[in-house]
Amino acid sequence: MHEESHSAPDRRGARGFILVMLLAFITIMGIFLTIAMPPVATEIQRDQEAELIFRGEAIANAIRLYKAKTGGYPLNLEDLTKLRPRIIRKLYLDPMTRKGTQEGDWDLITAVQPGASGDKTGLPIVGVKSFCEKDSFTSYHDKTLISDWTFSAADNLLGIPGAAAAAGLLQGATGQTPVTAAQPPLPAGKTGPGTGTDTSNIPMGAAPSQNPPPAPPPDGSTPSN
Repeated sequence: MHEESHSAPDRRGARGFILVMLLAFITIMGIFLTIAMPPVATEIQRDQEAELIFRGEAIANAIRLYKAKTGGYPLNLEDLTKLRPRIIRKLYLDPMTRKGTQEGDWDLITAVQPGASGDKTGLPIVGVKSFCEKDSFTSYHDKTLISDWTFSAADNLLGIPGAAAAAGLLQGATGQTPVTAAQPPLPAGKTGPGTGTDTSNIPMGAAPSQNPPPAPPPDGSTPSN
């Protein structure tokens, strides 16, 4: 009886010691995980950013090839998968945004600005970008906000230098040659700018003189023929 009474407290003490050691182990592991989590999250985002660049550039290159083959830009991204031979392996999604477990859709870059509703359906697509608003660990074209990364098949899309480049962009988007507005007719007897000739005082049927009249002599006398 005495031996049993002594062994019971010993067992309870051993169990308490094991419980304390287990709690200490869990606390130490929690500290290690807390320290390790930021580098792990950083590496995951770096991998996602690299995948975003790969996919975005693949889509931009496919749009470039689509325009070269068809003469115009696609009206939806699914058109890129319809050409043969293939110009893109598959229609990639945005790896930086998710809807549940599914990767998200792209923010489309169009050659024509959408209306007030923001609906881009049916507009010629020249590129894509991500909806992700995170700061990036990678700098892409000197930009570190992921939503500012543009993957476009149209060069200098956001800063077109002059109307000629703008006309070329719209021509490529629609496949049509832009129409130049006709100049209004000149009034009778007037010439266009830069001709230097006024025909208002010339009789009908007479050709305008190509040589100006001689200047009078300095003394006012009439020059002899």
